[in-house]
Amino acid sequence: MIKNSFLLLILIAISFISCNSKENKSDYKEIVYRAVNQKDTAILAIKINDKRFYGRYEILYHQLGKDSGDVRGDIKENKLTGDFHFISNGGSWKRVPIALLKKDKKLILGTGVVGTYMNLPCFIEGTLNYNDPKFVFEEVGK
Repeated sequence: MIKNSFLLLILIAISFISCNSKENKSDYKEIVYRAVNQKDTAILAIKINDKRFYGRYEILYHQLGKDSGDVRGDIKENKLTGDFHFISNGGSWKRVPIALLKKDKKLILGTGVVGTYMNLPCFIEGTLNYNDPKFVFEEVGK
């Protein structure tokens, strides 16, 4: 009986702590970015604070369709890294890593060799670069 009461007390304490540790959503700032590469357009609408970001990302391929889904990740210094979970051009769900470099109020989309770690996509260490980006996002609204 004492063992069950102790386990119940531990369970209540854990749930209380986990409920109170959620981030305050009002601390996030909403920003919309847009990038154009030849005839393709990308729109990134994110909510961002000092440590995390999340939102919607859509790539419109000229006359070919679009990739549309959710983006989320962490922020360290001037780099936003995370993943993009989307439906590819009306087909199946995919998840790919995303890396953005914040520079002069713009976000530069990084590229690199994609691998997996613990069944999640990521860029293999040392392959991520921001040279010759497909998209350079500029802020269009808040």
